[in-house]
Amino acid sequence: MAEKQYNLTGLSDEEAKEFHSIFMPSMYGWFSLVVLAHVLTHLRFPWI
Repeated sequence: MAEKQYNLTGLSDEEAKEFHSIFMPSMYGWFSLVVLAHVLTHLRFPWI
């Protein structure tokens, strides 16, 4: 039986891929929310 290989994070390759598949869409969602909040704030209170 093969021993699991871990990298510097302590995650195996399979665990890292699973984490990445969850992290990236949630990061894009968060950035979208942040951009939307900034646009709406700028429309309400223009600072430039």
